[in-house]
Amino acid sequence: MRVIIIVLIVFLALLQHRLWFGKNSVPDYISLENDVDRQRADNDKLIQRNKVLYADTDDLKSGIEGIEERARNELGMIKDNETFFRIVSQKETQ
Repeated sequence: MRVIIIVLIVFLALLQHRLWFGKNSVPDYISLENDVDRQRADNDKLIQRNKVLYADTDDLKSGIEGIEERARNELGMIKDNETFFRIVSQKETQ
């Protein structure tokens, strides 16, 4: 009977060692859980960015206002009979 108890205690110790220090142990599981949470957060940011890009492309496909806005902001477009005013701050002139 004593041998069986010793064998069971040794077996339990080996299982506990594997649970806490072996491959696929509890610390590995916690680390992987953190990695998954971080990846989900990154994916959520990318999903939001993609929504903005899809809205932007839909706007460019559907109407002239989006194209005109892009041309004004990125290319400096000025229409005929429009007056362009450039306001320069004091920091740029010094």
